[in-house]
Amino acid sequence: MKVYMPDREWPEHYRPVLDELAKVKDPITGGDVLDSGVIAGLEVSGDTLKIWLNFESHAEYNITGESAIAYSKIIGDIMERFALVKFDNVYIYDLKNNPVGIFENKRGYRWEDISQEKV
Repeated sequence: MKVYMPDREWPEHYRPVLDELAKVKDPITGGDVLDSGVIAGLEVSGDTLKIWLNFESHAEYNITGESAIAYSKIIGDIMERFALVKFDNVYIYDLKNNPVGIFENKRGYRWEDISQEKV
């Protein structure tokens, strides 16, 4: 995992991911998830994207408060932008390395297989 810092020198293959993450809004701050500090780290390798979010999940957190709803929306938005569209495998973790979002394309589907034109 590479810890996210705005001024860090990023390898070229990270740039499209960072550009797309800049479009994901944090519902609490209204800014993007990079500027608001939601993204703690990421790893881009081949067909796999791993993202660590700057929060800890536990049972009490998951059933109380608007922050849980905000993080759920962020996880969904990240999945929508990257899972199958740009990566075959997308893993989203909390700070304790617990998976909070997983997409694995085990059957080899392509984006075209489920595009709106075929629905």
